Amino acid sequence: MLDFDLATLYGVETRALKQQVKRNQVRFPEDFMFQLTKSEWNELITNCDKLSLNLRHLPAPPLAFTEQGVAMLSSVLKSQKAILVNIGIMRTFVQLRKLIYTNKELTIRVDKLEKKYDKKLKLVFTIIKEMMETPIERKPIGFRRQEER
Repeated sequence: MLDFDLATLYGVETRALKQQVKRNQVRFPEDFMFQLTKSEWNELITNCDKLSLNLRHLPAPPLAFTEQGVAMLSSVLKSQKAILVNIGIMRTFVQLRKLIYTNKELTIRVDKLEKKYDKKLKLVFTIIKEMMETPIERKPIGFRRQEER
């Protein structure tokens, strides 16, 4: 999550959030928080239509927080609102992990089914193709006059 989004959720200014992070740098290693590069920030600006003009022209790229970094913010932002927001964010991360796990499980199941039935389906299609390519000899059906016999 980006610093300005978190600041909005926590009800603090982005400047204040960054200041607390800077004061507590030891709590935010690289795998908890990092600053976007200028190229990453430009790509995000290009691909995200919902960013306000104020955000598009920030003097420096924003900080990005991982799940662990967001959890650590609750130890430096101690307001009641920050605690409640943090609980909500953590619950959302848990739901996202469940959703990802469910989709992975579903993908694995579909792959297994494809492998299981692939050979049988190929056989069916092969037989259908052979039937389509082989001309069928047909005898006329219907009533014949005595003269034609």
